[in-house]
Amino acid sequence: MLKIGSVIDGKYKILNEIGHGGMSNVYLAINEKANKPWAVKEVRKSLNRDFNLLRQSLLVETDLLKKLKHPNLPSIVDVIDSDENFLIVMDYIEGNTLERLLAEEGAQTQEKVADWALQLCDVLDYLHARPAPIIYRDMKPSNIMLKSDGNVVLIDFGTAREFKERNVADTCCLGTNGYAAPEQFGGMGQTDARTDIYCLGATLYHLVTGHNPSEPPYAIYPITRWNPMLSTGLECIIQKCTQKNPDDRYQNVRELRYDLTHYRDLETQAQRRYRARLRLFGASVVISLVCAVSGLGFLVAAGRKQGSEYQNMLHMAQISSDSVEACRLYLDAAAVDGSRPDAYHGFYTRAVEDGVFSDVEEDLLLRHGISTQQYLQNFKKKNPGAYADFCYEMGNAYWYYYEHEENRQARAVSWFQTAMESYASNKAKAPEYRRCRLYVEIGTFYKNVVAAQIDGTDATMYGAYWRSLAELKALNDIEPDREIITLRIYREIATRVVEYVRYFMEDGVTSSEIITMLDRIEQDMQQMEQGATSATQQEIETIRWIIDGAHKMVRATYRIKY
Repeated sequence: MLKIGSVIDGKYKILNEIGHGGMSNVYLAINEKANKPWAVKEVRKSLNRDFNLLRQSLLVETDLLKKLKHPNLPSIVDVIDSDENFLIVMDYIEGNTLERLLAEEGAQTQEKVADWALQLCDVLDYLHARPAPIIYRDMKPSNIMLKSDGNVVLIDFGTAREFKERNVADTCCLGTNGYAAPEQFGGMGQTDARTDIYCLGATLYHLVTGHNPSEPPYAIYPITRWNPMLSTGLECIIQKCTQKNPDDRYQNVRELRYDLTHYRDLETQAQRRYRARLRLFGASVVISLVCAVSGLGFLVAAGRKQGSEYQNMLHMAQISSDSVEACRLYLDAAAVDGSRPDAYHGFYTRAVEDGVFSDVEEDLLLRHGISTQQYLQNFKKKNPGAYADFCYEMGNAYWYYYEHEENRQARAVSWFQTAMESYASNKAKAPEYRRCRLYVEIGTFYKNVVAAQIDGTDATMYGAYWRSLAELKALNDIEPDREIITLRIYREIATRVVEYVRYFMEDGVTSSEIITMLDRIEQDMQQMEQGATSATQQEIETIRWIIDGAHKMVRATYRIKY
């Protein structure tokens, strides 16, 4: 075992043991020069009779991870092979394994499990989409780390392998009983993406029921057998994942991810409600036709105006007093004709009109399979300009209106990135292109700044970030966006001055630049107060309070005398 306080390879000081298993121990270490924590996995040769096989597995693990870069995967930074042990130095993931969480809390809520499953689908899709697809093969709760921010990280690639198209079977049969797919034990060809889908399904079963498939009764039953309150939709997904015949499972992770996103729609009751809604809609159409035939002029005129199912849904959305129902109708219309912009724009307008882009509204979007360009190809092909505008609008929806502060910029960036790529060749959209570029730059700063601070590589980042904020305000001064977006730009600038003023100074931003920016915001808000609503006035007062604190921080940091 490594000694606490010892220094490995002249760089990594061992602080304490954080985990151990039958073949290895894991330690927390620190690189004192970089002041960065690392995890060191030690495998002692004397404790392993089949060390050559294990060493080969470890080499495969390190070689694979060195090629990969994904937020849900750890990075390998060093491999040390000595006479006594084999050491792998990798990212330290602060948190607990899902195995430990199960031991402490028991079965987890299906909402949490579904969220973790979507993250794991993302990382499996990344692995499977590699030029040489990587099959993980050992998905289980002990190999999944849960971080404090709710994100999960897939660890331990000791059993992973690259898929060889011409291979008939795997070289080694590795995996964990209960979680492993039948083909992992030989006789059914080599493992492929469907193998990982089986392992994920078994893991979801354990997480949501608390029953370990590697322990008696050694079976994966319908999850409602253990808890009748669980979703029958999620039950169907897990049952399909864990079919013995790979041909009966989901054939790729994208199919699985889609159903996980819509698992509520798969529920028996939801299916019944949906069929009832269809019958009600059909009945209303019949009634409308009967009335039209009878010669009622009003309905005839309305029918002519709407002209089609698309126009009918659009009209129903426009007159609906229920914002959520209106959003649903707009997306139903988009499903009928995905090449026209009115429904997409209508959805955005209704979703943000109350100042909040909610979980419910986002769920409607996801249920219709609408994300960035991957799911909007018909719209992009037939109406590229309107498609780019909708991507820009959805970027705004996430950036300025999304109800979860911690996720808003990360989700917005992909929309802005897609819009920027579409605007790039359209000179008439140069201002929109510049805005999208700035949002991508600012979002990338937020994504990277914490890690850069830990690594000590954040120098110069803050100056570039300040210039992006200043340019964004300048663009908005020329062509003001919605009032609420303008105010939230102001709030963002004032808040970041309070947070980063010392770093701005170190990166060469002058005190006069910052003070001038704050004064201009104050002047702009004075003009906005004329005829302002109570909500706008309240937001302005909040920003003024932040600006007052920002001025104090600037004076203290730059040592400006009163």
